[in-house]
Amino acid sequence: MSSNSQYTGPWTSRRVREEFFEYFRARDHTFVRSSPTIPFDDPTLLFANAGMNQYKSIFLGTVDPNSELSKVKRAFNSQKCIRAGGKHNDLDDVGKDSYHHTFFEMLGNWSFGDYFKKEAIKYSWDLLTRVYGLSPDRLYVTYFEGDPANGLEPDLEAKECWLEYLPEDRVLPGNAKDNFWGAWCHPPELDLANRRGRDGRYRSLREIHYDRIGGRQAAHLVNQDDPDVLEIWNNVFIQFNREPDGTLKPLPAKHVDTGMGFERLVSVIQDKRSNYDTDVFTPIFAKIQELSGVRPYEGRFGADDADGIDTAYRVVADHVRTLTFALSDGGVPNNVGRGYVLRRVLRRGSRYARKKLGVPIGSFFSSLMPVVVETMGDIFPEITKKVDDIKEILDEEEESFSRTLDRGEKLFDQYAAKAKAEGRKELSGADVWRLYDTYGFPVDLTRLMAEELGLGINDAEFEEAQRKSKEASKGTAKKDTAEIVKLDVHELAILEKDDSVPKTDDSAKFGTGNITATVKAIVYDKKFLTSTQDIPEDATFGVILDKTSFYAESGGQEYDTGNIVIDGAADFEVTNVQVYNGYVVHTGHLKYGQLDVGSEVISSYDELRRWPLRNNHTATHILNFALREVLGDHVDQKGSLVAPTKLRFDFSHKAGITLPELTKIESMSIDWIKKNVKVYGKDLDLNLAQKIPGLRAVFGETYPNPVRVVTLEYSVDEIAADIENPKWRQTSIEFCGGTHVAKTGDIKGFVITEESGIAKGIRRIIAVTGHEAAEVTRVAQALEEKLNQADALDGKAKDAALKALTVELGQADISVLKKAELKDKLNAMRKAFDKAVKEKEAAAGKKALEDFQKHFVENPNAQVYIALVEAGGNAKLLQSIATAARKAEKSIYVFSHDAEQGKVPHVNYVAPNLKAQGVDARQWAAKVTDLIGGKAGGKEESAQGVGSEASKLQEAIAAARQHVEKYL
Repeated sequence: MSSNSQYTGPWTSRRVREEFFEYFRARDHTFVRSSPTIPFDDPTLLFANAGMNQYKSIFLGTVDPNSELSKVKRAFNSQKCIRAGGKHNDLDDVGKDSYHHTFFEMLGNWSFGDYFKKEAIKYSWDLLTRVYGLSPDRLYVTYFEGDPANGLEPDLEAKECWLEYLPEDRVLPGNAKDNFWGAWCHPPELDLANRRGRDGRYRSLREIHYDRIGGRQAAHLVNQDDPDVLEIWNNVFIQFNREPDGTLKPLPAKHVDTGMGFERLVSVIQDKRSNYDTDVFTPIFAKIQELSGVRPYEGRFGADDADGIDTAYRVVADHVRTLTFALSDGGVPNNVGRGYVLRRVLRRGSRYARKKLGVPIGSFFSSLMPVVVETMGDIFPEITKKVDDIKEILDEEEESFSRTLDRGEKLFDQYAAKAKAEGRKELSGADVWRLYDTYGFPVDLTRLMAEELGLGINDAEFEEAQRKSKEASKGTAKKDTAEIVKLDVHELAILEKDDSVPKTDDSAKFGTGNITATVKAIVYDKKFLTSTQDIPEDATFGVILDKTSFYAESGGQEYDTGNIVIDGAADFEVTNVQVYNGYVVHTGHLKYGQLDVGSEVISSYDELRRWPLRNNHTATHILNFALREVLGDHVDQKGSLVAPTKLRFDFSHKAGITLPELTKIESMSIDWIKKNVKVYGKDLDLNLAQKIPGLRAVFGETYPNPVRVVTLEYSVDEIAADIENPKWRQTSIEFCGGTHVAKTGDIKGFVITEESGIAKGIRRIIAVTGHEAAEVTRVAQALEEKLNQADALDGKAKDAALKALTVELGQADISVLKKAELKDKLNAMRKAFDKAVKEKEAAAGKKALEDFQKHFVENPNAQVYIALVEAGGNAKLLQSIATAARKAEKSIYVFSHDAEQGKVPHVNYVAPNLKAQGVDARQWAAKVTDLIGGKAGGKEESAQGVGSEASKLQEAIAAARQHVEKYL
């Protein structure tokens, strides 16, 4: 393979990308950095899935004319794409073949109303054959063959362009399915649905295919899913608009939108039969082998990959790329939308790592992630900026899944064995739902595991089980919030007398992970039962265990949620946890199965909910310490709430906290997080603990003896050994029975979102940490960017933008400090804008009056002044000229053009001398409105109106002149 490139040496993936960039840079294309994979500002997309996504406003004609994007005529880049959910989902195929990916790069070049088919085709041919040195004998292209049913002619123009480079037997017609829309990469506004009659942009595709084998005629294999005859480049020509009546109308500006899969291109240039055999993936494979100790990657597929190791290599390498990029762009695994897709990706990859590579999961993906950062951080620097955050998110998710993976797989094996024993070829859909609902196994992961055993899934049963569960949860959700199972004095007396029900040992709540426990009591309808057998379906009831890992609500920290499970037999969903005189009551409902007193169960709290609770509780201690340091020792805690999404802290302070004070409080809190000191918790004798200098406790609270002490940086044992050392005042020390992080760095971020007074002498601070802190920071940055964009506008567009931002900023849940900064900036912009408008209006008014006076000075015999005034549609300015005309007893008709609104204000005045000759201001105005539309009204001597046909303005001025001249 030869090339006339300025680069030398082997064709590394880095060189392939740089050659593409250099080629289009030299041809006056602008580099536009890849948009994020998480399109926060585009609700129509789950992920960025094609290079054209960020140019959608140009294609739709809605681009802001004042934006930088509107100035771009030619562009190129490598767009980060994810196809792992929604309409464009390659997740299930990854690992099975040589070319599917959930994350990939899309190299692209674009023309927005500049060059078109001939130039785009020339660039494609030149780059592929001359620069990359691909053999022309292996290239095949397609053109649109036409679609008479939809009134579409064949694209003979593109065909003729290609015949300049290739013989006719390799320039192939393609049908509407393959060559007219490319709906695979376009958002709904530009999607195939528009072909069914709605108006929309029409685009035809010109595909370039490459035969990996060569030395043969392979035209019959084009678009036949042959892995050796593959599409490498797609040239999309946007040239028609489907009108409401169904006709196709040529667009005024024709666009070029191209996309070339980077990984596929590299495999072709490096002469590899698989994308996974290129240096895009080999560094990740090397790290996988290092971490797992398995055999090297051998590129086997299907039945040839008997041990599944090569499939696991591909899955894990692909998935770590997806996760690295998605998390660096602000994605967060959760149970909703794109967050759930990311969780599925991680769990699918984790299962392959554990099952096929034999890797203990918990920090596997975070150990692989640095390879992705190292190999791709230069072209996508954003992935280098959040490495610690990405690692922590990956570890949280892996660790959480690892706790249920073993149990879930054992249960899956039972379900699979049962299906085979019964002669069925499908798993029960209800069983598959249980695997998801209880153990967090996404259905596609279970499907994958079933396929490995030659089984399918009964999807109808699964959907029915899912529907029933959702219906049940809707009913119980309302009950659970209102019907917390409480133990009153009578029920507590019964328990106290019952030696078989000890007070609950809840010491495991300070640890991590599940524990095995025994059911000691079941509470329903004020009665103690020995079994759930007679409790109505979906009823809310309470369960008391001998020991628990759940945290019962106390000290301002919310309760845990989760499940009490007998694997494969019963699942009790815990929705609330309270403690009564040492008895911990788990409130919830039974999802399936039966619990009995004496049943051995697994106490499994929701770790992913507990994680932010821990963050927020430790952050509350840090905040309490910072408040004392900044405001003084008089600060006392008056209440607090520790929830998964925020923390709330009430405290005594007589005055509002100033912005400089808030800045110091937030900065000091962030410093503690950055110091990443250990957090300690241990019981101490109450009388001894009360002697610690700087100890924080809630005034009036009764504490147990011994009492749990939580400290930062210094261990409780170290403090107890020197109990009255004054240096303990330099850190946070509190009585607290809550759960906390292991080290302050786990909190990740801290942002104060509200500071207010709630009563005389009582202030409240609300703050967020972790993912929520990152999200409010992202929202603030987006608002700041909008503010900067608004500042670049002028006229009414700027006025409207500033008004909208005033509302949006007022409602935004962002940093108090950032909001104050942005409000100051917005107020300054508004003040400057209003001043400029007034100055402009004053200057325009002055000039308009001067022009009016000058007319009569230069034309002393003139009786009327008719003019188009440069007033931007300011009707008040026109009225001021009419007032001056009245004083000077001169007749006028003045007009102004509001270009932004397309309106034409106009005002006239008839002086006494013309009025006496029969001129009526209303009739005069009617001659104008006959042409420019709108309405006009007034009296005999003066009339005014606003027209809507600005294109006929000059005709209207001529008509006004013609009408009055009849009386002169």
